[in-house]
Amino acid sequence: MKTISTLLAIMALTLVSACSTPVTQSSSVRAEPSIQRWSGDYPVAELGRLPAGQQATGVGFFSTAAGFEAAWSAFKPGEAVPAVDFASNIVVFVRNVSFYNRTNIFKTDLKDGVLEVLAMETMSAIPITDKVAMAMAVVPRQGIQFIQAGPTRLPVDGR
Repeated sequence: MKTISTLLAIMALTLVSACSTPVTQSSSVRAEPSIQRWSGDYPVAELGRLPAGQQATGVGFFSTAAGFEAAWSAFKPGEAVPAVDFASNIVVFVRNVSFYNRTNIFKTDLKDGVLEVLAMETMSAIPITDKVAMAMAVVPRQGIQFIQAGPTRLPVDGR
């Protein structure tokens, strides 16, 4: 019994030590602030409204008002399209590709011109049928050359 208590104490100290150790980031990593965020359901039948080459990916982006407006009308039918300055910003999105799980973008990091979109989602085994969960966020365009979409990098037009 004493051995188990000692082992648990060592594990607890290790966990505390690991959590209290400062993590250093490369100076080239920049957390990108989200200007606006939305989440909700997106109809599977309207995936064709997503940008070409991004209709099967879990991560993507809109770089034009026309593309964003087309997807927004399926994402939030009846709601006014939010004003986005696409000269200075892009809209990134994450969506389900395997199972229906609520999702939310909580952070975006830019490193060496590559934007990584970090999202959290609920965990379920509900199959995707007529809708997927999607989250979108407006982020500053400056410095973004690519969006990391799994193993693929999606090029972002320069403007």
